[in-house]
Amino acid sequence: MSGAALGIEIVVVFFLALFLLHRYGDFKKQQRMVLFGTLLAWYLCFLIVFILPLDVSTTIYKQCLIDHEAHAQTPSVSPVLSNQTTPNTSISPSKRVCYKPWSYIPDGIMPVFWRVVYWTSQCLTWLLLPFMQSYARSGGFSITGKIKTALIENAIYYGTYLFIFGSLLIYVAVHPQWHLSWYGLQTIGITAANTWGLFLLVLLLGYGLVEIPRSYWEASRQGHLLIKTYFKAAKLMTEKADSEENLEDVMEEVRKINELIKYNHPLRKNVDTILRKCPVENQEKMGRNMDDFEDFDDKQTYPTERSLSKLHKQVIYAVQRHNRTRVQWQILLAQAIHLEDVAKNETSTSRQFVHSFAPPEPVGWFRRYIYTPSVEWYWECLLKQWFYRVLSVVLSLFSVAVVWSECTFFSTHPVLSLFAVFIQLAERDYNYLYIEMACFVTIFFLCTCVYSTVFRIRVFNYYYLASHHQTDAYSLQFSGMLFCRLTPPLCLNFLGLIHMDSAISHQAKEQTAYTSIMGSMRVLSFIANGFYIYYPMLIVILCIATYFSLGTRCLNLLGFQQFMGENELTSDLIDEGRELLRRERRKRQRIEDGENRRREWRERSAQRDEIAARNQMSMSEMKETNYGETLNSNTNRQAKYTRSSSQTGRDSIELLQDAEPLDFNAATLNDDPLQSEPGRHAGGRYLSMSSSRSRIFDDV
Repeated sequence: MSGAALGIEIVVVFFLALFLLHRYGDFKKQQRMVLFGTLLAWYLCFLIVFILPLDVSTTIYKQCLIDHEAHAQTPSVSPVLSNQTTPNTSISPSKRVCYKPWSYIPDGIMPVFWRVVYWTSQCLTWLLLPFMQSYARSGGFSITGKIKTALIENAIYYGTYLFIFGSLLIYVAVHPQWHLSWYGLQTIGITAANTWGLFLLVLLLGYGLVEIPRSYWEASRQGHLLIKTYFKAAKLMTEKADSEENLEDVMEEVRKINELIKYNHPLRKNVDTILRKCPVENQEKMGRNMDDFEDFDDKQTYPTERSLSKLHKQVIYAVQRHNRTRVQWQILLAQAIHLEDVAKNETSTSRQFVHSFAPPEPVGWFRRYIYTPSVEWYWECLLKQWFYRVLSVVLSLFSVAVVWSECTFFSTHPVLSLFAVFIQLAERDYNYLYIEMACFVTIFFLCTCVYSTVFRIRVFNYYYLASHHQTDAYSLQFSGMLFCRLTPPLCLNFLGLIHMDSAISHQAKEQTAYTSIMGSMRVLSFIANGFYIYYPMLIVILCIATYFSLGTRCLNLLGFQQFMGENELTSDLIDEGRELLRRERRKRQRIEDGENRRREWRERSAQRDEIAARNQMSMSEMKETNYGETLNSNTNRQAKYTRSSSQTGRDSIELLQDAEPLDFNAATLNDDPLQSEPGRHAGGRYLSMSSSRSRIFDDV
């Protein structure tokens, strides 16, 4: 099992990253390099989080072996002397046995593994992803043009970091106590990157520690959640209208360019590239300008390739934003309608959950046999609220433990960090499974608070992670950059919380393989002993500011509408959102009623067709019978012709005429306006009496 645990986690983490990328990205439309770069960044970051608990358990096992070897080499002394001089070495024999963990990783594997993962993620976040980000967003029509644009946009970015790195390099070279070497240079680079990441980490973590438990508590209040959904609907409708207007303006510019540049112009291929990025309905309206050959007019002002590149970039952005708001509007409407249904079903006495509209997809076996309407009512109207409340309380306790440990993790005597206490208690009994689970739960909670904030934050319309395949390439790669910058300092911070980082805890213990590739932080003592210890204490201030929604209030004062219950503007947006939901309900109700009427009409038409088929069969049988009787009457008439026999024949003919059935399949005009629509079955009519007479008289 030594390498099986590592291999299983590598595979599981890959599919987890692939699932998230499928949820936010679009495999069919986005560039392969964009998807590959984002997937690799997310995969490496998640891999660090999942593999680090195995590294911790392996390090504890190695420390146990070292302690036992040191204890075996120590000469035996009397118990009294042992308690007076070396109290820490008096270990009972039962605890001197070092059990190898089930997930033990052999020596030499973890250092190489961490080195490859860490340096690959750093190359992605500082070199490749920024370049690919500008490349994907460029409006160039060729690979060379996109590369040129990406290099120009990243020149300032790379120049700033080179200036900072050069300043640190000069500072280390001039300092008399430090000797510049490759190891020291590598440590300085790692320290600078982790310092920048720790600065962002504390900001995001302080927000997530408060907002995640509060979000689950608010989710347990159905009325509050419904009002907040109304507020979001009003804001999203404004954004949706703005995106539609922006798309119309951009399409108008494209139409003018399409009419101006003829098919024989050198830039016509660029215009065709722009047209392919437009929505299908706009492509059908504009089409291609296939006029006859015309000489170029020297007096006519034609756009340049640079202006077309700018227009191409605007088209990509406008189409992406329009599609995103349209999909989000449908999702938000579905959520609001569901919350309204929950509010209506809470007072139901039948305890059967009733939906306002039929589900768009057919009911599967899960909803038919397991998640029945009765089970759905108990979950949505009763159990879900209490489940979210209990979960919110548990997450709040975790948040308090993290805040306390962040403020006290540097204290080793006594040990004040709660997570360090839990790990050391398990270390005494060598309960490796408990150690790995405790480490995984702790680091998973920290990552959830940080990564969920990355998924929630929105920088205007430039960075926005939207689910249901609506995230653009720029935002995907930006999130990959943030993950690669936040994960290494997050892991170092976690190792400091459990006192497994000797650079912070100042304990002579075996270091983890992950810490060994980071180098000794003592090269820059003012960062290791100052910034890394005291800066995380600011998380208390950030948590207090998040709890009282100071950031939300500041954004509201700056003109960015945020959800605030006591604000008048918020109340107006809530009323507007409620009215929008009413309109959408009426619209969907009309559509559903129309579908029901069409379904009933089809069922009625099918019944009429079945009756008509039966009548036709009976009519054909009657005709065959009448034809045989007519032949018999002709034979009798030839034998004896009398006036009474002819009168009997006429009576039988009139009888047949009265008994003629109705033909509902006749393709003739009718007076029903509903039946004149295409695709509908024609109604029935009476058969022509003249045709019936002619056939009967012919037989006679």
